[in-house]
Amino acid sequence: MEINDLITPHSVLAQLRATSKKQALQELAKRAATATGLHERTIYDVLSERERLGTTGIGMGIAIPHGKLPGLTKLYGLFARLERPIPFEAIDELPVDLIFLLLAPETAGADHLKALALVSRLLRDRAICEKLRGTDNADALYALLTDHTATHAA
Repeated sequence: MEINDLITPHSVLAQLRATSKKQALQELAKRAATATGLHERTIYDVLSERERLGTTGIGMGIAIPHGKLPGLTKLYGLFARLERPIPFEAIDELPVDLIFLLLAPETAGADHLKALALVSRLLRDRAICEKLRGTDNADALYALLTDHTATHAA
């Protein structure tokens, strides 16, 4: 599995505007609804429920909100670089500006965990994150995310 199995150029958002965690999740759910054909409220509810279990803000300005949804047939990813960092209740209490949303079928099991691990490994690379923060062009963000995977395959 590679990052380009999860995202497409259309699922990369270069300057997402949000002023709160809730608003960011709502905007991501809206965009994900378009990609998946599922209702945005259903997606938002799954993401909110996951956040109630514990934050998906993994530190260093990064969050990986995720959830399993009935009706999905494959894994979906959505990457957003926020216009401005927002409070996200991250484990290091720093604001978040890079978000990788991951949605999986209810039956995904190991594939869901593999995808989370893949995204986490990618976004823990400080050099990649600096480059992601250094551009506000969606095509450049997509290239950074997918090219890195090709050169650092697990």
